[in-house]
Amino acid sequence: MSSLPRVVVTNRVHPDTEARLKTFCDPVLNPDSEPFSRETLLDLCREAEGLMVFMNDHIDEAFLELCPKLRVISAALKGYDNFDTDAILRRKIHFVHVPDLLTVPTAELTLGLMISLARNIPDGDQLIRDQEFAGWRPVHYGTGLEGETASIIGMGRVGLALAERLVACGMKINYVDQQRLDVKVEQRLKLRWCGMEEALHDARFLIPFVPLTPKTRYLINAEILSDLPKGAFLINCCRGSVVCESDVADALESGQLQGYAADVFEMEDWALEDRPRFIEPRLLEMKERTLFTPHLGSAVVGVRREISLQAANHLESWFGGTAVQTLPHSFV
Repeated sequence: MSSLPRVVVTNRVHPDTEARLKTFCDPVLNPDSEPFSRETLLDLCREAEGLMVFMNDHIDEAFLELCPKLRVISAALKGYDNFDTDAILRRKIHFVHVPDLLTVPTAELTLGLMISLARNIPDGDQLIRDQEFAGWRPVHYGTGLEGETASIIGMGRVGLALAERLVACGMKINYVDQQRLDVKVEQRLKLRWCGMEEALHDARFLIPFVPLTPKTRYLINAEILSDLPKGAFLINCCRGSVVCESDVADALESGQLQGYAADVFEMEDWALEDRPRFIEPRLLEMKERTLFTPHLGSAVVGVRREISLQAANHLESWFGGTAVQTLPHSFV
């Protein structure tokens, strides 16, 4: 029996990460692309001292109650709303996450969704595949980015990374945030700090980038959508439940929204017991006005490798007795 601490890794990781883990702990690895079921994970964690978690995991009080030896949780992710950090920290379990590495990939994907949706790229691709293309025709006209206004709700790391890319596309950018950026940053990128009402009034593209909290759940709802100019686009790459999917479907059906693209969905927000168990069916039916990706925000080979390696490094540092970055909470 190994004398090294037992660490459960809930999802498949890069071979480099496996090798790193084996240098300081006895890892229980998941070889498959599907995550462990909750029952399997609980069974594996009863004797575990460490845990590496991912976006599709959910750790709550009931889970922790059955894992008395757990001392450290390293999250290979940026947003941690699926984890009850208050319960974790009350038990003096260290919780560490990876806040920076997902920033650029998420901003890039958001830009890609904006262009693909507005320029009808999926429809054009399907036309070719259906062998209905006989040469250029005056069809599938879309919306360009240059000269249009994007309103970003939440100017954190990802919002700022997106703004830098949108400026390069010739867009005008409003942003809404409790904290204003440095004036030099605003001037360099020609950003306009404004309130929600102004941001909605001007927006051809509305892009929320806020964490999921009780205050931001359904931040983008029927009332907000009705204040947009008719024919606006909505892009969601932050958290599914920041947007009310049924209200978006209504806005698309009425023509208030011209298009909706998303990489995240309400059904993914495992910590919400009343979350829907499926994506709003009407959205899936409106193929010409919607564009969806399966949570690809960080799905870049090198980035995912670095995220899992950093999560492993956090575990190694903790078991080695050196300080690691934890959430800004105090133990109670």
